[in-house]
Amino acid sequence: MVAGIRTDISMTMITDLALLRLLHLVSPTLPIGSFTYSQGIEWAVECGWIATPTDLQNWLASQLHSGMTHLDIPVLQRLYHAVERADVETLEYWIHILNASRETSELLLEEKNRGRALTDLLIALEIPNAARWKPLLAQSQSAAFVLAAVHWQIPLQQTAYGYVWSWLENLVLSAVKIIPLGQTQGQKILHEMTLLLPEVVTQGLQVADDDIGASSPALAIASSRHETQYTRLFRS
Repeated sequence: MVAGIRTDISMTMITDLALLRLLHLVSPTLPIGSFTYSQGIEWAVECGWIATPTDLQNWLASQLHSGMTHLDIPVLQRLYHAVERADVETLEYWIHILNASRETSELLLEEKNRGRALTDLLIALEIPNAARWKPLLAQSQSAAFVLAAVHWQIPLQQTAYGYVWSWLENLVLSAVKIIPLGQTQGQKILHEMTLLLPEVVTQGLQVADDDIGASSPALAIASSRHETQYTRLFRS
């Protein structure tokens, strides 16, 4: 009985620690420059595409049901399994697929810049394979994110939730500054948008290899136009 209790306590500690590590990984204070990107929202506000909280919610919901569901989450899943097996060839393959699917130079540069910053952080935290795989991980924030998640024993589904939540929170915080919205309104939007995440993650984890891929024309246009926007606060 005592041994069983000790095992239960040990498993609870592992689960709790994994949760804390996930909170660390998705924290907006993580020094990888997340707060410097708007992913086209800045131009979308400038041209009048996004002017109200409802506009913002529709913009984000569209991306959740397209890119996140059919590209980011399925690729994240495959990166996760590749890291689990230390399968560098498969890891490289899916990094290239993800990067090739970034529709503008800004979005690709963001993927690589944040990947490089996160990889450097993981090296500083002495995460195994971070230094050895740096040339690959530095090309993709998703791959570096997954390496940390696997090392910290964060389950795949929770890793996907954390990834999507981090993306959503960063963009809402950016929009709060750009539109602008009050902090309370921003939190209301996060509260409403969170209701979409279970379906998005569940569907994303069920996408087959041949069905991976998504296109968001409005995002591509906004991101491309942002590259030459005269006055801007954000890098993309």
